[in-house]
Amino acid sequence: MAVGVPENEVFAAADAVLARGERPTVERVRLELGRGSPARVGALLDQWWEQLAGRLRGETRLPGLPAEVAQAFVAVWQQATLLAQAVAEQALAAQRQVLVDERAQLAVEQEQLRLEAARARQQTTEAVAARQASETRLGDLEQLLEQRLVQIDDLRQQREQQGSQLDEARQDAATLRQQLQDTQVLAEQLRLEQERYTQEVENRAFREIDRAREETKGLAAQLKETNARLQLAHQALQTSQTALTDAREQGAETRAQAAALRPQVEQWRQAAAQAEEQLQAVQQRLLVTQAELGTAREHAAAAQARAETLEQHVKPQGVTAVNERPPRARKTHSKDR
Repeated sequence: MAVGVPENEVFAAADAVLARGERPTVERVRLELGRGSPARVGALLDQWWEQLAGRLRGETRLPGLPAEVAQAFVAVWQQATLLAQAVAEQALAAQRQVLVDERAQLAVEQEQLRLEAARARQQTTEAVAARQASETRLGDLEQLLEQRLVQIDDLRQQREQQGSQLDEARQDAATLRQQLQDTQVLAEQLRLEQERYTQEVENRAFREIDRAREETKGLAAQLKETNARLQLAHQALQTSQTALTDAREQGAETRAQAAALRPQVEQWRQAAAQAEEQLQAVQQRLLVTQAELGTAREHAAAAQARAETLEQHVKPQGVTAVNERPPRARKTHSKDR
């Protein structure tokens, strides 16, 4: 609401309320004006009542009238004045009560304002303390930020150094990978050559074994045939001896036949001894060939072990072979020995 409404407007509003036959009060005058604070309107309404009494006293100066009429009019006027004063006093009492209520409300509002001001001062103190704490915290954070920036610079330098070391490590890894590939190629060539050599040795040994077996079979067949012939000779000899025993009378002839058979039997015995010696020689050659085969296999196993050792020596250097071939299974021969 607006404060400081002009008094002439308040007086005109009070006159308008009185002209309607109503008693001018603070609320009615404010309602008539449409604005104004109760305290301002109440104070101006008191002045209006004082001026109203003066205006009413001024109206007693009437023009010349008959004495009875003038006295009756004066009596009526006095009565009306008394009634107006009583009404004015009642209105003033109501206005005073309104002022007392407004003063009490104003005192309550002032107390509330005082409390709010105290809270505001407390909040201001707390805000100042919080600002000081915030400034202190801000200083700490700025110092911490500077430390973090220094750490970031150190980390950046370390990262650059690590990047250089990583590039060097990558170059070393590429070199080692190339060396590993070259070593693997060389190991593969050595392994293939060793396999070819081992295969050739095994094939040669197996050929020797097969030839020795064939020779052994031939000698065994020859020995068997010689043994059969010797057995036949023994049987013939036994038959001759039996015939010699049974026919002593044919002694001269039988002795002549026996004498003729003895050189042949001796020859057969010599042939059997030679066959036995040849068989032993073949078996000796077979043993030598088997020993050579074992030696060749040992050489092949040693070469394979050297190749695997070379691969294991290259692998721990931190490089993984790209195309590592599994070791080939050694060929085994199932020929009867």
